[in-house]
Formats: sequence, structure tokens, C-alpha cells
Amino acid sequence: MKIDGSCHCGKIAFEAEIDPNTAALCHCTDCQTMTGSAYRAVISAPAQGLRITRGAPKIYIKTGESGRQRAQAFCADCGTPIYATSVTDPQVYSLRIGAIRQRAELPPRRQIWCRSALAWANDLSGLEKTARQ
Repeated sequence: MKIDGSCHCGKIAFEAEIDPNTAALCHCTDCQTMTGSAYRAVISAPAQGLRITRGAPKIYIKTGESGRQRAQAFCADCGTPIYATSVTDPQVYSLRIGAIRQRAELPPRRQIWCRSALAWANDLSGLEKTARQ
């Protein structure tokens, strides 16, 4: 599936060819902290299928619990996360679904790092819903 996206301010834009079946939610504590939320929604894109069409993201190198380093790309102006990838051999990019224009068409197929999941984030069906605030 061909997708496109951008950061909130529009200074960074990208296109990618992805498999919608790779959409996932990550519950690791790093993703919780870096998103300021309960989890991060991601989808895989092979390196050859990703193209930055505008701007250049700022890169932050994060060391995970495993000791493995990951390059975290984001907009230096608005802070929108764009992707993460290997520091040494970027073959696959973990795109941030929230920055993808077709995000409504990419429901998560799996959840990872569930041992860190916040219990209240597993079932939001009982919460009051408001169309706009």
C-alpha cells in the first residue's frame, strides 16, 4: 500500500510503500515516554520503499532495554515523531502511524511489549465519548 505523511507543521513530508498487516501498538516504557501517551502506533516500511520528500528530520539516538541503539527521527520544529530505525544498518523503518495521512486505514494487527502496558489502556470502551471539545 502506498502511503504519505508529514509532520504537524509540514516541514517534513514522506512517502512509503508498506504492508498494512505490519501495523502494531508498542507498549514499551520508552514509547510511552517519547509519545507522552500510553503506547505508540507504528508500521514497518522497508528502506527501499521510504522516501523523504521534504525537509530532513532531526535524529535522536536512543538505547533500549536490550542495549540496542535506535535512531529516532522527528521534526525539530514541531516535534512530530516520524520514524525509528537501526543506527548501523537501516533496512526497515518503523513509521509513526499518527504522521501518516491514511492512518484510519491502518488498524493495529498486534501489540508488543505488553508487559509494560498500562492496564487502563487495554479497554477504553466504557469511557465517555465527545465528538469535539
